[in-house]
Amino acid sequence: MKKNLFKYAVLGAFASTASVGIAMEDMTNVLPNAKPGECYAKVVIPAQYRTESSTIIVKEASERVKIIPAKYETVEERVLVSEAGTELRVIPATFGTDTQTYEVSPAASSWVMGSAGSSVGADSALVAMARASGANIDAARPGSCFAEHFSAPSYNTVTERIMVSEASEEIKLTPAKYEWAEQRVMVAPASRKLVEVPAVFETMQERVKVEDAKTVWKAGRGAVEKIDHGTGDIMCLVEIPAVYKTLTKRVLKAPASTKVMEEPARYETIRVRKLVADASESRVAVPAQFKNVTKRVMQSGGSHTWQPKGARGDFGKLTGNVICLQETPAKMASVSRKVVKTPASVKRVEIPAKYETKRVRRLLEDAKEMRTAIPAVTDTVSRRVQVTSDRLEWRSVLCETNMSTSMIQDVQRSLASAGYTPGPIDGVLGRQTMVAIERFQRARGLPTGGLTMDTLNKLGIKG
Repeated sequence: MKKNLFKYAVLGAFASTASVGIAMEDMTNVLPNAKPGECYAKVVIPAQYRTESSTIIVKEASERVKIIPAKYETVEERVLVSEAGTELRVIPATFGTDTQTYEVSPAASSWVMGSAGSSVGADSALVAMARASGANIDAARPGSCFAEHFSAPSYNTVTERIMVSEASEEIKLTPAKYEWAEQRVMVAPASRKLVEVPAVFETMQERVKVEDAKTVWKAGRGAVEKIDHGTGDIMCLVEIPAVYKTLTKRVLKAPASTKVMEEPARYETIRVRKLVADASESRVAVPAQFKNVTKRVMQSGGSHTWQPKGARGDFGKLTGNVICLQETPAKMASVSRKVVKTPASVKRVEIPAKYETKRVRRLLEDAKEMRTAIPAVTDTVSRRVQVTSDRLEWRSVLCETNMSTSMIQDVQRSLASAGYTPGPIDGVLGRQTMVAIERFQRARGLPTGGLTMDTLNKLGIKG
């Protein structure tokens, strides 16, 4: 049951939503300073953006012209009715419309799983594997898809003659011939012999340390993992206890020694066997023996290749892995502004003098103009600018030492309460739960690639 909690492993050293064309910074070259029992995984820290505002002129500055008419007086006499003078006429300014387009959000492209319209990002390790297995990733255009094929290994049957018994010789012995005779002989001469007195030992046991306690980094075998493919390797700092060995040894209590013993000569009448003919040998050659053995020999090993989706050819069976390049177009905003084509002006018109006997208007003060400045009209446009790119970092994650079925159930309940769909509240970290976790992380700008401690804190769960 516990193994099912760790079905999806965090594999690679890349982010699951890495955008094509933007280099991802790798901050995982040095292992973290961990304590025994802790597990870490490579996770993707999302790119950071800031909003920049710029001011544009919607309507340029201009002038408003007001005409103050001339002042006259009227007298009765036959004189000049109207003196020659000038008349000021306003020629209003003319305006045109200028439309400018601004980029609010830059265009981006990324690899996704399944189809070009999928929302599930493809793991960068899978993209790298596709590039290494024949897919022209760098030249791909938006909408392009690649599928993984597997070619099974091929075998050939061969017959080989092997030796089952080497050539040898068979030796036949002819025993020596003897005859019996009786005679008195010295069976054993007088002698002195040293007799060994063996050493005396005692058996004792001693417990000896053969290896000190230590901590080592080992690949984790069950961290919380990302859906389909992960974003990095899991390293756990494991404490290995000291190793002892019980030794059994013999301790010398008394050393070995010798003593001298006198033995007299011994005689007896015995039947003596006398040699009549020596023993002899004869050799017979035994030839080597062979046997024919039929065996299968591998001609070519199995291989994985990536081809454009739908390509025809004998590429092997489809594995089900498909990646597609998806393009997110840039967001644009258009702003129209009113611009001055020709500024307002005043035209001076000559008025000739008029004579007649009548009431006469005399000019007291010429007409004049008064100009009022009209300020420019501006507008503010905001756009998102990328400050930092995606990067890989080591982050503390759940592993076998700090995860339980009840904790996973708490995660599933918190996701459901937040409006995400983790599937059944069964304490199993399956595919549907991992999809819900990744959507929750993206919505809150959290690192993606596994069930990190930051995610648990945002869900209100103590790790």
